[in-house]
Amino acid sequence: MLKSVHAQALEPKKIAALLHLIQEDLGYHLHRAVQKAKSQLSDRPVAIFRFVEGSVELTAMVPRPLFERWISEELQQIEGCVDSLLLSSGVQPGDVDRVFLTGGTSFVPAVRKIFETRFGAERIRAGNEFTSVARGLALKAREELALSH
Repeated sequence: MLKSVHAQALEPKKIAALLHLIQEDLGYHLHRAVQKAKSQLSDRPVAIFRFVEGSVELTAMVPRPLFERWISEELQQIEGCVDSLLLSSGVQPGDVDRVFLTGGTSFVPAVRKIFETRFGAERIRAGNEFTSVARGLALKAREELALSH
């Protein structure tokens, strides 16, 4: 389908770049470039997205507000989950002593702001952001294995 689109495209170079990306199985490399820009945006107001593989060369400045618009649906889902949990548990935000954030996404300022707004910045803690999820999964697998024996 893309080959036929390429033949009729107004911008055939862009379709050719997409074809190259798919044919050379560069999805993971593209993902890493996106992750690098996302990481930069965690502590900078602007990131430089850069992806160069063969004939594909993409470079763009990404301001944090633009990134936050791109992830606005996910941010709303996180807010909804937090609010739903508070409501269903009957717990008021002021009753929570500490909130522990983990996982790489916890570095995203807009994500942190969701929790800081509800619980106060002084109650937010973080740690082992890149390993705690994997560690938790490993502990759960060990527990499941022990139960099956």
